[in-house]
Amino acid sequence: MRLFAIVTASLALVITGLSGAWGQPQQGFADLNDRLSPAVVNIATAQRVGPRDGLPVFPPGSPLERFNDMLGEGPRMARSLGSGFIIDPDGLVVTNNHVIEEADAVEVVLQDGRVLAAEVIGRDPATDLAVLRVEAGEALPHVDFGDSDAARVGDWVVAIGNPFGLGGSLTVGVISARGRDIGGQYDDYLQSDVSINRGNSGGPLFNLDGEVIGVNTAIFSPTGASVGISFSVPSAVARPVVAQLISYGETRRGWLGVNVQPVTADMARAMGLSTARGAVVTRVDPEGPAAAAELQPGDVILAIAGRAVADDRRLTRIVAETEPGERVRLEVFRRGESLTLDVTIARLQERAAPVRPGAQAETESEARTPAGASVFGMTLAPLNDALRRQYRIHPDARGLVVTAVDPESDASGKVRAGDVLEEIAWTPVESLEQARTLAEAAREAGPVLVTLNRQGQYLLQTLRG
Repeated sequence: MRLFAIVTASLALVITGLSGAWGQPQQGFADLNDRLSPAVVNIATAQRVGPRDGLPVFPPGSPLERFNDMLGEGPRMARSLGSGFIIDPDGLVVTNNHVIEEADAVEVVLQDGRVLAAEVIGRDPATDLAVLRVEAGEALPHVDFGDSDAARVGDWVVAIGNPFGLGGSLTVGVISARGRDIGGQYDDYLQSDVSINRGNSGGPLFNLDGEVIGVNTAIFSPTGASVGISFSVPSAVARPVVAQLISYGETRRGWLGVNVQPVTADMARAMGLSTARGAVVTRVDPEGPAAAAELQPGDVILAIAGRAVADDRRLTRIVAETEPGERVRLEVFRRGESLTLDVTIARLQERAAPVRPGAQAETESEARTPAGASVFGMTLAPLNDALRRQYRIHPDARGLVVTAVDPESDASGKVRAGDVLEEIAWTPVESLEQARTLAEAAREAGPVLVTLNRQGQYLLQTLRG
């Protein structure tokens, strides 16, 4: 019995020790809040909107005349709230672009209640970041960016912000995932279970050293309120963007002039790569730096400027962070051979992506598909003018057009009708008979790499017979 008591007491000591080392800090987060919250601000915006169509206008002298401004006669002011944080004692404030992008007036509310008019220094819709400046007449409390790349899943994080207008609110959680992509070109979000709600946008995500490792930007929620999945722009992405907005009032991103896709495990085996890494070039802009450096569709970019390229998103981020005009070296894997290419990064001319028109219906005579062959679950047919019109096939495409895909085949979900099969195992396809022969020869080696032309863009896929 005495032995049991000793063991139990020892176990209790171990557990108590772990709560400090691995669990929630024993002292809580009060000291952290006292130190950091003065640098966290509320963002208030106002936007003029037009009158509401269809609402009544009360005549002069009417007892209800005072409601005209509210209901529609003349402009109204729509107001919204967000969060931000001061990064410089002179009054530079970071927030989200979506908090202030349509505002006619922006105000920053300090922790002590002072309200300061804010000037928009620069905005970047691509990363949803913005920088403001306020004049306080004195040095303001501020916080510093930390290293988000050092943050690990399971690390404690703290958010301070203005949810639902309740300024100065602190919430705590852990990083639950890294590298989340929710649809943006430069997405590399930190995911956490910190309670983030409307009004938290633009606020800081701190590590336990009090450094900003993320800018709270989005939540995943079917209700509009926190369900424990929030996304923050990592400081590794935010810091260079903020620096450019401060220096230039805009971003100056690098541009390589390629479209890329990730390397899958099957693709790596088919290409002869030891691991699934790098970014596969699917299209080279003929006017871009990559074309001048003789980069080709099908090349796998493994490193740029000495920085390893883990996947296509990593490549996009590295290129964007490279100073325009800088000459860098690419490490490329091309059809079984390693080579290096020198390329001068250009400046990205940012613009909205054009909407790709959908395929239009053609006449019955043009839509009729000629007899073809079936390879890897794809029904193939020789290219002709009618098929080019039907599927809006790019004029440079050469090969066999896919007219149907077997839903039970491996090609389902990878290939679609209208794609042009240009190569099988790096060999150009010129006829139906050749496609059958190449497919049979390559089938025994496992996954077969095929090159597709999809509306002018090259796409690499691996298929199994």
